[in-house]
Amino acid sequence: MPWQPELLFSSEKPLAADETPRSIALGDRIVPYVLRRAKRRTIGLSIDHRGLRVGAPRRSSLLEVEKIILRHGEWVVQKLDEWRTRRRPELLRIVDGVQLPMLGSQLEVRLALGANRGVWGASEPAILTLCLRSPDDAGRMLEKALRERARELFLERLAHYAELLGVAPPRLTLSAARTRWGSCSLKSGIRLNWRLIHFPRHVIDYVVAHELAHLREMNHSPRFWSVVGQLYPDYRAARDELKALATHCPHW
Repeated sequence: MPWQPELLFSSEKPLAADETPRSIALGDRIVPYVLRRAKRRTIGLSIDHRGLRVGAPRRSSLLEVEKIILRHGEWVVQKLDEWRTRRRPELLRIVDGVQLPMLGSQLEVRLALGANRGVWGASEPAILTLCLRSPDDAGRMLEKALRERARELFLERLAHYAELLGVAPPRLTLSAARTRWGSCSLKSGIRLNWRLIHFPRHVIDYVVAHELAHLREMNHSPRFWSVVGQLYPDYRAARDELKALATHCPHW
């Protein structure tokens, strides 16, 4: 089976029923990995904060899978080391006047007493006033306000790109995974990470186009990227920008 590199659109969740923990010796290191068998044509390797994950067709033997891992052992070890040494971003303190990125600009957050609701100002750059019963509610109310804004925008962009693709807009669900920006299911629709609201609109458009393209191709084959390119021609630049921005995405 040929090796196909995959985007690191990963999530934090327990192993699924079709996932099996295994390990393999790469040089003098024992590297654990998770093997997931699915309806796909190629064996794919991906590495994120959880480690090495391998997707394989159901018909592939374990020998075939591990031959691929061994063939790309140097790449696997390098990427694992990069993740291990990567610094986690500092948690954002939600205080009066704090600023954070939103849609390619800066959002200023102001704190006031109130009944736990967010009030958006009409000025540019954007101002969000959190009217709080307690300062301890600031993080939760900030997320709530941003989620609402994200849903409005995502629905609009899904409708736009679904029309270009010639399909009905799929059901939208917001996610909060640590590193997975989107996913697509023919049954449950599109999941988009609400934290995409921190990134410029064109990056969000790329993720929307990426996930909608899976309605045509449930893989990352050349045919899939051809569909992405039809929807969003400059996807390569946006994909690289997303990877760079992801390292600075605010958390609190």
